[in-house]
Amino acid sequence: MHADLAEIHQPIVLDGPESAPPLDQEQREHFERHGFVSGIRILEEGALERLREELTRLVDPDHPGHDLFHEFHLDESEQADTQLLHALGAWRIEPGFHDLPWNPAFVRPARELLGGDIRLWHDQLFYKPARHGGVVAWHQDYSYWTRTEPMAHLTCWIALDDSTVGNGCLHYVPGSHRWELLPVTGLAGDMNAIQAVLNDQQRAEFRPVPIELKAGQAAFHHPLMVHGSYENTTDRPRRATVLNVFRDGTRSASDEPLLHGVPAIAKGQSLRGRFFPLLTPPDQD
Repeated sequence: MHADLAEIHQPIVLDGPESAPPLDQEQREHFERHGFVSGIRILEEGALERLREELTRLVDPDHPGHDLFHEFHLDESEQADTQLLHALGAWRIEPGFHDLPWNPAFVRPARELLGGDIRLWHDQLFYKPARHGGVVAWHQDYSYWTRTEPMAHLTCWIALDDSTVGNGCLHYVPGSHRWELLPVTGLAGDMNAIQAVLNDQQRAEFRPVPIELKAGQAAFHHPLMVHGSYENTTDRPRRATVLNVFRDGTRSASDEPLLHGVPAIAKGQSLRGRFFPLLTPPDQD
């Protein structure tokens, strides 16, 4: 049986800095005004190489730790001629992905943007293979997370390869974090499906911008930010990992399990414990 690294609430093989600079005023104001901030360096080359090697192992369905994934979709694309790998829970399986949520270059800006101590909600892997990588359709993250309350979440999207318009980089709709919660219209299918649930003002404001990132850089966004990404038509893969966190004190809004393989937390109780570690010094948990 593969060891479940969720038992360990501190870094194992952390490749990264011991500290990180704070966000500057311009970055904070950009997040408040537009709903995101990008170009923040999270990983250096040594850590990137480790994560790429681990990802190569994790995409193998015969990996001995696969039963620890909350979800694993070797191909979640709804289009027959494209492929999109999407998985949740790599931090439980491989040491590099386990340590990533504790990286100070991630923790410090995340705590500043959420205004307090943070806990891990879950991580994600997105892998678009060369030449036929599928889309991630327009969506808001919190539309999938309404089983928690209040809405005190934050997403960090980290490029494991240079992420460009050509290979399907992340796109944001600036200002959409001020919109209400929209109905779910699908994650890996029709890029135009969201138009059916927008009002006239939202359609007028729907002006996506590409977020090109160098490998190791990240973008942070608000849980209502409308975002998506197009196909990878280049000759190289586009790999990314995502860290989703919430402010300490966020509660369960359901009596059902919040993630597959995670024991239910009673409605109204704070999310904490083995699967939702505090991402500050472990003696505070």
